[in-house]
Amino acid sequence: MPLTHVHLRKLFIDFWKKRDHKESPPIPLVPQNDPTTLFTGSGMQPLVPYLLGEPHPQGNKLYNIQPCFRSQDIDEVGDNRHTTFFEMMGNWSLGDYFKKEQLAWFWQFLTEVVKLPKEKLYVSVFAGTKELSPDEESFEIWKKLGVSEEKIFNYGPEKNWWSRAGAPKSMPAGEPGGPDSEVFFEFIHIPHNPQYGKTCHPNCDCGRFLEIGNSVFMQYKKNSDGSFSELPKKNVDFGGGMERILAVSNNNPDVFLTSLYQSIISAVEKVSNKTYSGETNKQKIRIIADHLKTASSLINIDVVPSNKERGYFLRRLLRRISVKMLQLKGETVQAEDLIPAVKAIIDIYKDVYFVDSDIKKIQPVIEEEINRFNKTLKDGLKILEKIDKPSGKQVFDLYQSYGFPMELTQELLKEKGFNIDKKEFEKEFEKHKNLSRTSSSGMFKGGLADHSEQTIKYHTVTHLLHQALFDVIGESVRQEGSNITGERLRFDFYSINKPTSEQIKEIEKIINDKIKEKIAVNFKIISKEETLKLGARSFFREKYPDMVKVYFVGNYSKEFCDGPHVKNTSEIGKIEIYKFEKIGSNLYRVYTK
Repeated sequence: MPLTHVHLRKLFIDFWKKRDHKESPPIPLVPQNDPTTLFTGSGMQPLVPYLLGEPHPQGNKLYNIQPCFRSQDIDEVGDNRHTTFFEMMGNWSLGDYFKKEQLAWFWQFLTEVVKLPKEKLYVSVFAGTKELSPDEESFEIWKKLGVSEEKIFNYGPEKNWWSRAGAPKSMPAGEPGGPDSEVFFEFIHIPHNPQYGKTCHPNCDCGRFLEIGNSVFMQYKKNSDGSFSELPKKNVDFGGGMERILAVSNNNPDVFLTSLYQSIISAVEKVSNKTYSGETNKQKIRIIADHLKTASSLINIDVVPSNKERGYFLRRLLRRISVKMLQLKGETVQAEDLIPAVKAIIDIYKDVYFVDSDIKKIQPVIEEEINRFNKTLKDGLKILEKIDKPSGKQVFDLYQSYGFPMELTQELLKEKGFNIDKKEFEKEFEKHKNLSRTSSSGMFKGGLADHSEQTIKYHTVTHLLHQALFDVIGESVRQEGSNITGERLRFDFYSINKPTSEQIKEIEKIINDKIKEKIAVNFKIISKEETLKLGARSFFREKYPDMVKVYFVGNYSKEFCDGPHVKNTSEIGKIEIYKFEKIGSNLYRVYTK
């Protein structure tokens, strides 16, 4: 009987609990204490402060299963392995165990718990550079675990090195990093594709191998002269994709044929009258299933479609769903027809990320956006009908303005006897990608690498602002999120009472008074039960462990938090609330600088 996601989740949790690991609870898809990124894109993202030396409330041996969204993978979805939403199963050692224990435990989990056949597993280790020695220690550990030398592959820093800045040469002085060791599963029934070279190897793209886990060993610090020295406290950072481990446990490289997708795909098949067979149908159904899962997850944490930031990506996902359904079904989809698939998603993750009643929140948002876009879709089709001699730029403009993918436009124009200048389209598309890359380079790398002095000040202001809102407006105030740049702080909150302009001025005065009072800022690691008795504020969507870090701004503010803070409010400087607006039902947004 195939392994299910429910069973795998339990196996992973039990495995690390038996080895004295504590859960570091997963954070929401929209991180609250990381101004450098729009979304949570990896399991280690919320762990960066602790990998850099801060004490973790749960100790130095941790695990979790972190839901992730990688917006940069949207265009990759459609093959058998890429998804925008995935769950990263992770474990960490913060200066406790290292390579010997980590590699042995992961091998044991794969071969004894998940029961993967050893003969289908390959591993990779760091080959070294001129400045850095090859990771012979990991090589020898794998051999002692029974992996034959011909199944251990050595790769350079482009494949088997991790730091927040990338390759060793890119790392700034003081930055930690280290070699990593990956495990791959071989699908023996898939022959090597000759177009990928003379020989096949684990990092080949022919589809015969699938990476299922990566153990990063934070071992070095870069010195000011460009050399590297060993860190006194070495960390392990492991991540393995649940979807991929499920797929290999079934000896099938298609993650969409696991229990995490089967019921969603069945619902899409039913509404489209198409089956999940043949690459043309498969690609479209995979995109619809993945994007609907991600969209439902984002809507459930109050992201709404818009033309910027998180809302832009949600809108893009929903529009792609609409276009792919049009291609699959031959007619525009009725938004309500997607709801059975949404209910299937809720059922898959029930009591993990969703409850049954969440459909009441998700359904209206999907229906409104899909119905609105269906009209836009028709307008785009009308424009296509009027094009006499289509240029690559016109096709790209349709892609940009209406969400028409290249293949749909090409197909529709081909019916009229036209061919598209692909090179011109690709030139425009590449310009668009480069622009997107440039504008988002600081927003998607994750972690806390770019916390400037100003963003740290603004982050501390969120604590003062949260408490001042509560004091002035009332007990119904609840933080809904924040976004911080070097130029301003944006803070969203819920309140049953609409704040008046006078109250906003009063809140601004309270914050500046607290800054003038030169209040010390510090933290304590205490039990969750004790913090609740103290009345510490929290971000209501976070799942907190038994031991938590609470930041105190004197006796004024007490709040659960892992983010960076100033040591004294006097460091902040004068604050101005320069904009206030309503953004939804009982939802408000303030901007400060």
